[in-house]
Amino acid sequence: MFILLCIAAFILAFMAANVIHSVYQKHFVGKYSVKWSDEIGTIYSDIAYGEKEANKFDIYVPADNTKNTYGLIVYLHAGGFTTGDKADDAATLEYYCSLGYVTAGINYTLRTNANPEANIYTQSMEIKSAIPAVVEKAKDLGYNCDRLCMAGGSAGGCLALIYAYRDASESPIPVKMIFEGVGPSSFYPEDWKSYGTDQSAEVAASLFGLMRGEAVDPAIFGTEAYDELMKPISALLWVDENTVPTVLAYGMYDRVQPYNGAVRLDAKLTEAGVDHVFIVCEHSGHGLQNDTKKLAEYSAAVEEYLAKYMGE
Repeated sequence: MFILLCIAAFILAFMAANVIHSVYQKHFVGKYSVKWSDEIGTIYSDIAYGEKEANKFDIYVPADNTKNTYGLIVYLHAGGFTTGDKADDAATLEYYCSLGYVTAGINYTLRTNANPEANIYTQSMEIKSAIPAVVEKAKDLGYNCDRLCMAGGSAGGCLALIYAYRDASESPIPVKMIFEGVGPSSFYPEDWKSYGTDQSAEVAASLFGLMRGEAVDPAIFGTEAYDELMKPISALLWVDENTVPTVLAYGMYDRVQPYNGAVRLDAKLTEAGVDHVFIVCEHSGHGLQNDTKKLAEYSAAVEEYLAKYMGE
């Protein structure tokens, strides 16, 4: 019963993250928004990239179609892997498109009663399969994209990290950078203690098994075998000297996804010599809602990195 209660707490917390994300979006977008019109660009919605019902993306193309090449920004939605939609990030996608980028939001199969087999790994593989379709659609529309920035928030941040770190070598165009907020990057029992994983190895095994989509033997915690099992969904474990430049924002009091995991990621990026910015919202939880100045720093860092790594 204790295991079921802890897993239920995880699901409820991440479902609540979709509400929290709306607060984060309000602060993040702020002045970084535009009044969308045909003079800025065109939106093409619900383009299929696979056979599953959720396998659709929206693409935003700038009105200026005269350039030889364009940068592509893919922003993945939040919602705790169980809720959310690409339309939730329309304001963000519109804003970056207004700067001259092709932008895209991608839906992925959510874990629901109708889709109990969905997990972080299957979702990450759907995103991986979507990127070539997005690039090809942009090309069909007359926009030759030759550089990619992944981005997202919460669950979307997790999936963006996985693609940028795990799948960059297989991307149809070079991944140049990533920016994301509050996305989980690792899965260690000592970090996820808000869900009781520090009290019971069985709870940890059940919870992380649900995320991974594979059974986890509690006996392998703390071993290389555990890292190998979780590596397909753990961006942390893919970090090396070739990892792309990264801009991160996390809340010090986040109980939805563990702040300790963010500290691990920052340390690993530093050790590997990866160009990155780690913004710590010292008064906030998962929504980053209590640190307006820090969110402004995050937004400024994103703009700086886009100019540096996604410019023509």
